[in-house]
Amino acid sequence: MRVDGKDIRPIWLNENPEIVSVIDQRLLPHEFVVADLKTVDHVITAIKDMFVRGAPLIGVTGAYGVYIAVVNSPDNSSNDYIISECERIKAARPTAVNLEWGVDRVLAKVLQVETDLEKIEVARNEALKIEEEEADNCKKIGEFGYSLIEEISRIKNGGVVNILTHCNAGWLACIEYGTATAPMYTAFDNGLDIHVWVDETRPLNQGARLTAWELGKHGIKHTVITDNAGGHLMQHDMVDIVIVGTDRSTYTGDVANKIGTYLKALAAKDNNIPFYVALPSSTFDWTLRDGVKEIPIEKRDPDEIKFVQGLDQGQIKNVLITPEDSSAGNYAFDVTPSRLVTGFITERGICEADEKAILGLFPEKKK
Repeated sequence: MRVDGKDIRPIWLNENPEIVSVIDQRLLPHEFVVADLKTVDHVITAIKDMFVRGAPLIGVTGAYGVYIAVVNSPDNSSNDYIISECERIKAARPTAVNLEWGVDRVLAKVLQVETDLEKIEVARNEALKIEEEEADNCKKIGEFGYSLIEEISRIKNGGVVNILTHCNAGWLACIEYGTATAPMYTAFDNGLDIHVWVDETRPLNQGARLTAWELGKHGIKHTVITDNAGGHLMQHDMVDIVIVGTDRSTYTGDVANKIGTYLKALAAKDNNIPFYVALPSSTFDWTLRDGVKEIPIEKRDPDEIKFVQGLDQGQIKNVLITPEDSSAGNYAFDVTPSRLVTGFITERGICEADEKAILGLFPEKKK
């Protein structure tokens, strides 16, 4: 995507080919800082501390993490070191299935060759390939999802289409285009009149900080709202469609996404508003049936709830907003059952949120 006239992605291979560079998304929108990942520890910190976030980007970062592990592997070592480092990377965050997928895919290639130079080359090439595939998948998601927005625009005789989204499932989370935002960018670029309601997305405010920043840079009309305002807007016919991303979805249609997504789905169902989930196939978990019972939900540092980050007289500061001795429970994700999901937007098309429809798009995953 373009930011201030420059093409940029949230992750790239540095001019020094042994370094991977990422945008430190913790500091956006107030500061634009690039972090260099030189070791596996750097990769793990970037994933855990959310320099990088969003399922597709986490998967690509994991893939590059394998490459960095190979680059830093002791000369003439066995594969044990690389395998051990890969296990550490996969343990960095539990909910996004793309992390394990990206790491395992690159590791499988590495284990097929013998020499150190061969391992470095295949790891780098496979990570680059995954990066490009994910960007292309998001482009296709935008093309398929565009039809949904176009149909609403037609029904409204070209009137503004109001879209509600939660968290950040934009290009910052997905290399290019985004998942949930891809149809928005495509609709805007094709001249449709759209407006996006952007949930702030507590506690880390990825909507208010990141989605709003992205949409603003692209020139898309948007309004930041509190997380609890969505239901009110839906009751008063101010939302035409909800589009969100996901960090892991079962092949039966259950969706794990940023905490608060479930409540948006309930409100959408109650108000007969279509609720779509946009995702590449890498975000499906082809082993799980019951998302509520089986998808691991990450519990993060309580201080993310107790403190809020903002800009104060030119400096980024964290401010305590709770009583100092109050405890806080920081569940990072919730699961929306398939019965509340109108459909999935994937790189292969749009389908209903059930096993038959999903496997109809991905027949190679049938057991």
